[in-house]
Amino acid sequence: MLRQTFVRLIVVLIVMAFAGIAQGQDKLQNYFSDAACKVKVTVDPIQKREILDNSLERMANALNSVKGSPLISKDDKAGIDYYRGILQEKQDELAGLNGYDRVSDAQLNAFADYVVQDMEQARETVTISVVTLLLIIIIVILIA
Repeated sequence: MLRQTFVRLIVVLIVMAFAGIAQGQDKLQNYFSDAACKVKVTVDPIQKREILDNSLERMANALNSVKGSPLISKDDKAGIDYYRGILQEKQDELAGLNGYDRVSDAQLNAFADYVVQDMEQARETVTISVVTLLLIIIIVILIA
């Protein structure tokens, strides 16, 4: 009887952990989706570029802050480095740095969608724990 209860408890905890990871990743995805929506409703290309730059910079700062936390495992730090690399590429592409052509004003809406899609794909290849995702989300909210 005790053994069955223990096994059920373990199964429930595993299911809840996966649900928490999915929910945390959805919140990160929503962050970039919201930024893309703001870009699309904005008419001025300078403001569009600023929205994109600020959202990428805010997320990069949050990742850097979380990475320095002693609560973060080595695997999570590797995942954070991966996300940080993707964000740096997007920032470079937006600004036209490090060999990238600057995103033209006419392509900013498409670039915003591209960022969302790229983060969705990254989410499928990188796993970050629930604790780390929650810390990232909290820091992004505090930076905003």
